[in-house]
Amino acid sequence: MWIQRELTLKPRARGFHLVTDEILGQLPELKGIKIGTMHVFIKHTSASLTINENAAPEVRVDFESFFNHAVPENEPYYRHLDEGSDDLPAHLKASILGCSLNIPVKNGQPNLGIWQGIYLCEHRNHGGSRKIVVTINGE
Repeated sequence: MWIQRELTLKPRARGFHLVTDEILGQLPELKGIKIGTMHVFIKHTSASLTINENAAPEVRVDFESFFNHAVPENEPYYRHLDEGSDDLPAHLKASILGCSLNIPVKNGQPNLGIWQGIYLCEHRNHGGSRKIVVTINGE
């Protein structure tokens, strides 16, 4: 069985946000999958997805601090400046982290580790709502 849904995630401030429940809440069809895979793809070039710690909020704060240090704004060699000082760094961060995830599905749920959750990595100061496409294959 194949299922594909385009979902909208609510707008969030710049940072790393746990969105597992928001995604699953929009996928009632997942409950019918005993075994399979779930591919999650974000349709943007200035935000990304990753899987990491789902319990300690300071991890998400530390992620934001690390990436702001690793990919700073206002570098003199940046050429893409049309949409503000956060734009090119957002593209770089999105490329580093990636635009998609493959997650195993078991008994109607993502088969994640106990401390794992899906993050929306919002790299823009005012990114707005974000569109993701979820494709599920399974039985």
